[in-house]
Amino acid sequence: PAPSRRLASGSLPAEADVVVIGGGIAGLTTAYRLAQKGVRVLVLEAAQLASGVSGNTTAKVTAQHNLIYADLLERKGLDAARLYGLSQVTAIEWIEERAGALGIECDFTRVDSYLYSCDPGQVEKLQQEVAAAADAGLQASYERSIPGLTADIEGTVRFTAQAEFHPRRWLLGLALEIERLGGVIVEGVRAMSLTSRGEQVVHTSHGDVRARDVVVATHYPVFDRGLFFARLEPVRDLAVSGPIDPAGVPSDMCLCVDDHHSFRTYTDHVTSETQLVVIGEPYRTGQRIDVQAKHEQLAEWASTTLGLSSVTHRWSAHDLTTPDRVPYVGRYHLSAEHLWVATGFGQWGMTGGTLAGLLLSNLITGSADEELRELFDPWRVSLQSAPKVAKANLAVARHFGMDHAHALLPSKRPTDLQPDEAVVTRVGRQLVAAYRSPDSQLHTVSGRCTHLGCVVNFNNAEKSWDCPCHASRFDVDGTVLHGPATRPLSRVALPDESGAAEVDRDPADTAEDD
Repeated sequence: PAPSRRLASGSLPAEADVVVIGGGIAGLTTAYRLAQKGVRVLVLEAAQLASGVSGNTTAKVTAQHNLIYADLLERKGLDAARLYGLSQVTAIEWIEERAGALGIECDFTRVDSYLYSCDPGQVEKLQQEVAAAADAGLQASYERSIPGLTADIEGTVRFTAQAEFHPRRWLLGLALEIERLGGVIVEGVRAMSLTSRGEQVVHTSHGDVRARDVVVATHYPVFDRGLFFARLEPVRDLAVSGPIDPAGVPSDMCLCVDDHHSFRTYTDHVTSETQLVVIGEPYRTGQRIDVQAKHEQLAEWASTTLGLSSVTHRWSAHDLTTPDRVPYVGRYHLSAEHLWVATGFGQWGMTGGTLAGLLLSNLITGSADEELRELFDPWRVSLQSAPKVAKANLAVARHFGMDHAHALLPSKRPTDLQPDEAVVTRVGRQLVAAYRSPDSQLHTVSGRCTHLGCVVNFNNAEKSWDCPCHASRFDVDGTVLHGPATRPLSRVALPDESGAAEVDRDPADTAEDD
């Protein structure tokens, strides 16, 4: 178990050279590299280190990011494709070197990575990807089969010498090194807002911290001033795992481009059994769907395709993708000189987040490569991306209108809910999100997301209220699980059988505009 880094007594440090907000792979890599350079760094984590997206990943450490290199070659040219590929290879090599040098036992293992298709119509795309990746300097080849996979494969893209590891062990080891170098890490402290007047002042749930530079590595940027919520597509992927006979599945990492199912194996250190991890069935976060049913679909695919007979674990991954599929790493907004951001890694945050940490630390200390800075600049101009941005924002507008209208339709009253049922409905003038837990306890909170006021929907697999507009997520008691929201949903009291609602509203629990 990791040591607790919650504030035992006293208050936060009053100042630091750099405050890093977020204790995932991007934040901790940034903090480690800065601490190496003698910078006084403070890491603020709202929950626990490696407990969010970085801790729930399938941990592929690869430069093979689906069919991306042919797309980069067409959109941005060969130099950009080469630079992107090199940056991801650099991230892999840096993790391997540092894990060895620091003695962090994180099961870093070199394996190959495959994209494959069972559709003859996809063969040309696979061949184009191989050619583009090879032109970009990567070890890519076209193959007709994958060792250990019995599916009727038409073709594959093989990247050799990629890797996999245990992300939580890696990150907790990195955290210890940050502290050994003089850095400070605090858990259970949420950044609420920011003031920039000469110096940066981070206003947190436990007081203010002053700094010269601030890095926002919270997955979804928590301050709205960069308007990233309008330029990121939030997607949630489901995952299942269980014991498997290693003789019946590939030992390498695989992704099917036909249905976007991805899988790999690892060894459980407690039981010494080989475990299979399968991820897929992506959907837009907050979409009003039966998530439990999608989990069952994924388990059925894993059983039929790979022989997974027993699912022992289920969870979800949360991904943000930029319109051109290249992460945003750099200035938080156009006029920012000391405010930085890393976000939009898609499904490839292990290399993307590591690269972000390496790049941000160099940007802060004035030693960044200019071509790399330009490639990942959050404010790069791309006319080709405009249609995707417009489509995403139309989807937000549609959710905003349709979900409000849906909440007005006749539905169960909160008091009529059966165990494990949920509803978003009007109670008087108040929009209420209600859930009755299996122990019959009724939880009632405001149905409006505290970010920009969109109506939340119930996630019946994870028992959470998810926002379809910008992917904030809340526990059934209103606690923030995932940004960009930083404030909880207000609790709503239903004092009598008439259903009249009384809102237990904190003055801060309103839609935000940081």
